[in-house]
Amino acid sequence: MGFIKNQLANVVEWNDQKEGMLFWKWQNEEIKKGSRLIIRPGQDAIFLSSGKCEGIFEEEGNYDIESEIIPFLSTLKGFKFGFNSGLRAEVLFINTLEQVVKWGTKNAINLPAPGLPGGMPIRAFGTFNCKIVDRDALIDRLAGIHQVYTIEDVKEPIIASLDQLLMSWIAKEGHDMFNLQTDARNIAEGIRGELDAEMREYGIGITKFNIESFNYPEEVKKMQEKAAAQSMVGDVNKYTQMAMADSMNNGKSGGGGMAADMVSMQMGMAMGQQMVQNMGIGAANQQPVQPQMGTPAAAGAKFCPNCGTPTNGAKFCPNCGYKLA
Repeated sequence: MGFIKNQLANVVEWNDQKEGMLFWKWQNEEIKKGSRLIIRPGQDAIFLSSGKCEGIFEEEGNYDIESEIIPFLSTLKGFKFGFNSGLRAEVLFINTLEQVVKWGTKNAINLPAPGLPGGMPIRAFGTFNCKIVDRDALIDRLAGIHQVYTIEDVKEPIIASLDQLLMSWIAKEGHDMFNLQTDARNIAEGIRGELDAEMREYGIGITKFNIESFNYPEEVKKMQEKAAAQSMVGDVNKYTQMAMADSMNNGKSGGGGMAADMVSMQMGMAMGQQMVQNMGIGAANQQPVQPQMGTPAAAGAKFCPNCGTPTNGAKFCPNCGYKLA
C-alpha cells in the first residue's frame, strides 16, 4: 500500500528556475494525495483553480499539501482526497527577485536638428530593473495564456516603445542634442515613469531605468574632437600652464610624459631668450675701439681695428678701406 501511495504522490516545485524567468506554471492533471509543495528562496507559490487565485504562499519551506495547504485555499479548503481522485489545480511559481535587463535602441533615432532635413541620428543604450509588483494583474493578463514568462517577454514591448519615448522626452525638455549625456538622468526618469505605468497593467513594475550612453555618428564625433582641439589651440597659454602644473605634480611621484616635455621646451625657450637678451645688453654696453686718426694699425694685422673684418695681409681693409699699414 505504501508503494502505491508513493506512486500517486506529486512533488510540486520549481526546481529548474533559470536566470531571467519571472514566472513558471506547474501543470498536471491533478495533485495526488500525499503530495508536497516546495517553495525555495525568492519564490512565491499561487494555487489556481479554473483560472482563479485560491491561495498565495510566500514562506519558503516543504509543505504537506493535504494538511498544510488545502485548509488555507479559499474555495477548496473542504476538499477531501479520495483513492482515485486528486485536487485539480495549477500552481503558479513567481520569481520575487528584481531583474536587471540590458536594452538598446533597435534603430537610430532621428532627432530634429537645424540644417539637417532628416534629423540627427543617434542610438542609446542602458539598463532597466523590473519585478512583479501586482500578482492579481499578472494572473489576469499573463498567467492565463503563458506557461512561462521571461525578461525577454518584458523587454519586447519596452524596446518597441523606447524610440518614441526617447524622442518625446528629449524634445520635451529642450535638451542640447550634443550634450544629452549631461541630462541623461532626467530623461531616464521621465521614461521610467511612463514605462512603469504601461507595464503595471500586466503586474510588472519598472523600478529603475538608466541611460548609459548616447552614440552619435562617426562624422559628428570627429567634428566634436576637431572643435575641442581647435579650442585648446586657441588658448595655448592656458594649455601650457596646465601642462607645467601637471609636470610639477607628476615630478613628485616620478611622473613624466607629455607634461614633462612641455616643461623642458618652456625652459629651453626661456634660456634661449635670456641668452639673446644678454648678448643684446653686452653689445649695447661694448664700446667699439676707434683708432686715432692718422695712426695706422700695425702692419700684418689679421683683423681691421675699425670694423673687425679679416684682412688676409692686405694694406687696406676690404670692407671699410681703413689703412692697415
